[in-house]
Amino acid sequence: MALRVNGEVVTDEAIQFELDRLVRFYSEHMPWEQVQKQMDVLRKRAREQAIGAKLLMMEARKMNFAVPPEEVDKRLNAIRQEAGGEEAFREMLARGNCTEEMLRYSILMDRQLDRLIAQITADVQDPTEEEIRDYYEKNRADFVLEDRVQVQHILIRPSSVSEADRATARSRLEEIRRRILDGADFSDEAAAHSECPSGRRTGGSLGWLSRGTMVPEVDSVIFALKDGEVSEVVETPVGLHIFKRLAFEAGGPAEYADVAEKIRNLIRHQRRGAAISAYVAELRANAVVEEG
Repeated sequence: MALRVNGEVVTDEAIQFELDRLVRFYSEHMPWEQVQKQMDVLRKRAREQAIGAKLLMMEARKMNFAVPPEEVDKRLNAIRQEAGGEEAFREMLARGNCTEEMLRYSILMDRQLDRLIAQITADVQDPTEEEIRDYYEKNRADFVLEDRVQVQHILIRPSSVSEADRATARSRLEEIRRRILDGADFSDEAAAHSECPSGRRTGGSLGWLSRGTMVPEVDSVIFALKDGEVSEVVETPVGLHIFKRLAFEAGGPAEYADVAEKIRNLIRHQRRGAAISAYVAELRANAVVEEG
């Protein structure tokens, strides 16, 4: 059933994006078991955040913040370079059924939204060291570091669920893997070919992943790899992947120094979130939200 806000559709992909972002954030600040117990709450929150994101985007569009064309050009050129040049950039657009003008407009909307968020959170205060230490002391039991690995990946999505398209996707990824094993740089191959948008921008980086963060078929692979090793092709519901493990850190009790910056970010996130939520609540009071 379609979810609409003031007549504009909120897609399932937008809700899933918000859920993925919530899971990633909270998995960095609490044990994975606690995150799993909160999944029903996080799904509801993701839906609300997707509605809020739509309202914020509509408000940013209405306010029409000035964005210098050169700022949009700079980001567009960066995406072109991250894609691996003009030809790869055009192929990326074609795969996403997107035009350069559509991408340019999307960048403009993102920049306008950034300006709106900056305006909303301008008065939010960063936590003091005393507040961070107090949070740590009151929640010390929650701060246990899990084993974790630093990982890059490359994702190729089949064009459809057909065996032929899955075989084509696997063949593409196997060829990329062969080039990497022959000496090609993993980051360069990810930037040029990965169909994970965030990964493409960061050379395929997934950052540090704790045990249980990923689906089981991925989790078992990345923790079995040696540092510097590239995996075989791994299939998941979102597509076909290869992974490279960069480093490993063993878990254990977290000292204050280990988590102080995470707590700082968590409190900052909560405060900024409260400011944005209050703003969104005002927008929603005058919005029409429909499902059906």
